[in-house]
Amino acid sequence: MYLKKISSKRKQRTKEIILNGIDIIVTRKNIKNLRLSVSPLDGSVKIFSPLLTSDKYINDFVLSKIKWIEKHQKKVLFRGIPPMLEYISGENHFFKGELYTLNVIFEDKKPVVLIHGNSLMLSARPGSTIEKRKQILNDWYRTYLKEQIPLLIEKWTAIIGASPLDWGVKNMKTRWGSCNTSDKRIWLSLKLAEKSESCLEYVFVHEMVHLLERGHGKPFIAYMDRVIPEWRILRDDLNRTQSIN
Repeated sequence: MYLKKISSKRKQRTKEIILNGIDIIVTRKNIKNLRLSVSPLDGSVKIFSPLLTSDKYINDFVLSKIKWIEKHQKKVLFRGIPPMLEYISGENHFFKGELYTLNVIFEDKKPVVLIHGNSLMLSARPGSTIEKRKQILNDWYRTYLKEQIPLLIEKWTAIIGASPLDWGVKNMKTRWGSCNTSDKRIWLSLKLAEKSESCLEYVFVHEMVHLLERGHGKPFIAYMDRVIPEWRILRDDLNRTQSIN
């Protein structure tokens, strides 16, 4: 391990550590919990920790997260500049937080999407357009989400003490989810099919809590802290692992 002091401020200290060949910026500041982040722009790694956290604790924590760090740095490397997708063989697509290579098979039968190892096998009729192949994949994503949502409702209704009267999935460009508190209707973004199951669950819980508290103030945060204490980590994970699209 290589350790070098970069700067020192009152109530804040910043150092650089190198573990397993990974450069990590560690900032001690007046916070309660240790936080780890991987930049979606360049894959750089940062740790924010309470002032009195020891070097050993931080090092052990980082080492326990090495695979997680490498996984997210790999996603940044693969993502680069978002491509103009053509839904052809060889493209990279995410499902449930994992990266898959698309393999398109043209055959005169009902379109289907299957997982085979690290590949997404998409069958489409000969002569199908880009939009049609995109629709086939998106319909598969939508089916997955619609299978998961009733399970999430069943799990979280008893915990939260509220339940939506209606829900749906749509292609939301700027939001992961929304909640109409008057109609008690929850919408989830189709893009959540690309995210991990824990990120999907976090977004759904977030919207369900809005059935109890409309805003994002202290009452809302208190509810979130009670029902899903790790929600901040899940939120950061959701916003770090951006879609390849």
